[in-house]
Amino acid sequence: MASKALLIAVIVAILAIGAPASAAYNYTVGDDAGWKLGVNYTQWAEGKDFRVGDKLVFKYDNTAHTVTKVNGSDFQQCVASNASNLLTSGSDEITLSAPGKKWYICSIADHCAKGMKLVITVSAPGAPAPAPVPWHAPPTPGTAAPNTRHCRPDTLHFCRR
Repeated sequence: MASKALLIAVIVAILAIGAPASAAYNYTVGDDAGWKLGVNYTQWAEGKDFRVGDKLVFKYDNTAHTVTKVNGSDFQQCVASNASNLLTSGSDEITLSAPGKKWYICSIADHCAKGMKLVITVSAPGAPAPAPVPWHAPPTPGTAAPNTRHCRPDTLHFCRR
C-alpha cells in the first residue's frame, strides 16, 4: 500500500514539473528594428498572444521619437491629448496590467500618420490561447521562414513552424 502511495506521489511530481508555467513575456516592439518609421507594427503584432503581466519594450532614438499611450479616438486621429502618457527615455518598458485594447503612437510631427502606431489586445492571464495560426507551407529556398521567436512557452503549439 505504501509503494502505491509513493508511485502516485512520483507521478504527480512528474506531471507538475512537466506542466508549462504561465510566466510573463517581454515583447520588444518591432523586434530588432525597434520603434521607428518604416516598420509595419500591425503586421508585427499579428498572431502574438499578449497577456496581463507581459511587458512591451520600446527601443528607439529618443532624439527622434516618443512613445505615447493614447485612447482609441486619439489613435485614429494620431493625436496625443494626454501629455502624462508620454515616454521619452529611448528604452521604455510598459507592463500590461489590464485586459483590453491598448494603443500607442509616436507623437513627433507626422510619425503616427506615417505608420508609427501600435494597437494590441491584451488577454486576461487565465484566458484561453488565441485560435491557432493557419499552417504555412515550408518556405521555398531563398525565402525566410515564419518568425516563431515570439511564441509563448505555454502556447508553442499555436505558433507557426
